[in-house]
Amino acid sequence: MGTLYASPTPRFFEPGTGSEPGTGSEPVLSVEKLGLSFGGVVAIDDLTLDARAGEVLGIVGPNGAGKSSLLNCISAYYRPTSGRILVQGHDVSRLSPHQVARRGVGRTFQNARLFLGLSVLDNLMVAAASAQGWLVAAAVIRPWGLRREAKLRRGVEEILDFLDLSAYRDQASGLLGYGLRKRVDLGRAIARNPHLLLLDEPMAGMNQDEKADMARFIIELNRDAGLPVVLVEHDMAVVSDLCDRVVVLDWGKLLAEGRPDEVLQRPDVVAAYIGTGPVVSGGTDTN
Repeated sequence: MGTLYASPTPRFFEPGTGSEPGTGSEPVLSVEKLGLSFGGVVAIDDLTLDARAGEVLGIVGPNGAGKSSLLNCISAYYRPTSGRILVQGHDVSRLSPHQVARRGVGRTFQNARLFLGLSVLDNLMVAAASAQGWLVAAAVIRPWGLRREAKLRRGVEEILDFLDLSAYRDQASGLLGYGLRKRVDLGRAIARNPHLLLLDEPMAGMNQDEKADMARFIIELNRDAGLPVVLVEHDMAVVSDLCDRVVVLDWGKLLAEGRPDEVLQRPDVVAAYIGTGPVVSGGTDTN
C-alpha cells in the first residue's frame, strides 16, 4: 500500500477476537464456485476467490459486474443460487444476515444505513450491543447490564475518537453531511469487532479531503489492527493505493486477479472498463 499514514493501534479491538494481525496467506474468506441469479439474469457466475488474513482485497469492475451482489451474498442479504461461502472455515451460505454478522463479518453500504433519528453515539451503541447479544440479559439483571453497558460505551467512545467523530457524538445522524454519515456507517461496522470488514464503495460521493480521511482509517484498521478488508471501490487511484490484491469482475465472472499495478493495466481489464487507455488514467474510474 503506497500511502503513508502512521498511528497507534486502535485500542477498541480486543485480543483474541480474530482482529489481530494475520499470518499472510491464511484464508479468512473463501468463495467457492458461487452463483447468483435473479430469474434469467445471472449476477454472479461460478466465481471462486479468497481474502487472506491481514490484506486489503479490492473488488473492481464496471457497473453491473456483480461487485455489490458479491458483498450481499457474503453478508447474507442475498442467498446464493449455487456454491458456498466460508468465513474462517465456517460455511455461512445459508445463514441470516444477523448470524453472519455474529460470525464476525462487518460491512458498510453504498448508502449508509443508519438510524437517522438516533445520535451518532447511540448508532454505534446499538451495533456494539447487538453484536454482543446481551440486551435482554441486561434488562433482566440490571447491575450486570450496567457494567456491560459501561464497558461497551468505553469501546464506542474510543471508536468515535478514532474516527474523529467525538464532536458529533450527540448529534442525530440524520443531520450530518454525507461524508460524516459514511464515517458513522464505518463506525457501526467496526463496533461489532469483526474478523472481516466488507466496504461497499466507502468513498463514493466524497471530496478529496473526506477520501483522504477514509483512506487513513482503512489503513489503520488493516495495518495497525490487522483487520482483513474486502473493498469495493470505483476510484482506481484509491484501489491502487490501498489494496494488496485486486480481483476484477465482469458480468459476474472472474476476469483477472493479482497486484493492482499489474492487473489494472491488462488490456482485457482496460477493455472491460472503458475500451481504451489505462484504467488508472486521470486517477479515477469512469463508473
